[in-house]
Amino acid sequence: MLLAVLTPVAASAEGRIKAVATFSILGDLVRQVGGERVAVTSLVGPDADAHSFSPAPEDARQLAGADIVFVNGLGFEGWIERLIRASGTRAPVVVASQDAKTIAGSRDHDDHGHDHGATDDHADPHAWQSVANAKLYVAAIRDGLSRIDGTHTALYAENARAYCEKLDALDAEIRETIRGIPEARRRIITNHDSFGYYTDAYGLRFIAPQGVSTESEAGPKDVARIIRQIRQQKIPAVFLESIADPRLMQQIARESGAKLGGKVFSDALSGADGPAPDYIAMMRANLRAFREALG
Repeated sequence: MLLAVLTPVAASAEGRIKAVATFSILGDLVRQVGGERVAVTSLVGPDADAHSFSPAPEDARQLAGADIVFVNGLGFEGWIERLIRASGTRAPVVVASQDAKTIAGSRDHDDHGHDHGATDDHADPHAWQSVANAKLYVAAIRDGLSRIDGTHTALYAENARAYCEKLDALDAEIRETIRGIPEARRRIITNHDSFGYYTDAYGLRFIAPQGVSTESEAGPKDVARIIRQIRQQKIPAVFLESIADPRLMQQIARESGAKLGGKVFSDALSGADGPAPDYIAMMRANLRAFREALG
């Protein structure tokens, strides 16, 4: 299990802090807290899948030159510990999910009741899908940056405070919108099991033919079960995740008669010109897609 390294490092007073984040959503959160003081590089970029990511030598060089490294943890980046060792980096590593309220990764797709307080070995890694957890990520990022760059502690604290106000407004917006969707229609299908925290926080239920990692493949029995469930429960919509091959979900929509509800963003942001260039925009883009398909 990857743990936060608390040893401070010297940061240049005049230069920008070089921060490396493992994937684009986390990179945006680091950028929001660090502001202009921090230069952020994301190893796994927009519209890319961190589950199946294969690091290249350039990624090791990025880590070697970093002042600080931010990872999600909870087993999300199965490749990160090997990459850190290979890079020889001496930068402190901050696990952004270290204080997140976790749920179990193995769960009944049709059951709203999750196991809370799951161990890291069995936790669903997609904790950022709850805005309350995203705020805990922000706190971990703030503390990590302050630890290596103490002269700018007040800046990081103010950036985190201002951003958390925006997250509070986002959380309220999601709750209000979901309340406006008839309860009987609050069920949808997505590629893999990445929205468990969204279900737990907001009551919109997700069913997925794949598990919590996109590397697990859905077999014919899984697909047949999902199609039967859609027909029996009259599940209104099937959504394509931005990181996934669309063919499986297109097949499920075609054979079940459910509406193909468009693209949603689970594990990665869109590019800068897309609908989800940052975390808040991503959550709002998903919310619009859900409302339009289900409302």
